[in-house]
Amino acid sequence: MKKILLSLALVVLGTAPAFAHLDPGEHGSFAAGFTHPIFGLDHVLAMVAVGLWAATVGGRAMIGVPAAFVASMVLGFVLALNGAELPFVEPAILASVVALGFLVALAVRLPLPAGMAVVAAFGLFHGYAHGGEMGAATALEYGAGFALATALLHLAGIGLGLLIGQMRGRLSAGIVRTLGAATGLAGLWLAFGG
Repeated sequence: MKKILLSLALVVLGTAPAFAHLDPGEHGSFAAGFTHPIFGLDHVLAMVAVGLWAATVGGRAMIGVPAAFVASMVLGFVLALNGAELPFVEPAILASVVALGFLVALAVRLPLPAGMAVVAAFGLFHGYAHGGEMGAATALEYGAGFALATALLHLAGIGLGLLIGQMRGRLSAGIVRTLGAATGLAGLWLAFGG
């Protein structure tokens, strides 16, 4: 358990807005895209929560829910690149952290299509934000970078959920719910106090 908490703390402490945007000219477009979601606390929290929620639901949700997020995120990226207007991008991203955290905290179980639709709605805004902040990066490489990083963050959430799930019983459910609540509260802090 201590290793899990230490790993989470390192991820959270390692996220810093100053490093969210690597220079594509110096580091390459793929690296710039890959690091964008990893060094943004709002992105890390939301994407790990997607995986954690998928793991708590189990079954086909462990593939369908993260896949829906990534697919919708790519669509949002394409919309941004084509100049489409999407209002309330930053508030929607912060809302995703809060909502996904509390979906985990409350152990909400939705039918698979509904769960996929929820995360897809949030994924659209995350992808749009990535597209709006691409800078001089090459679109395909940058997009591949952030899509891979997002999938890995989802996998981290799934792995965390499965690892905690091995504990069985109330302790396991309590840890997952606590992590969800902490994520939701962190989203509120980012929205109103951060």
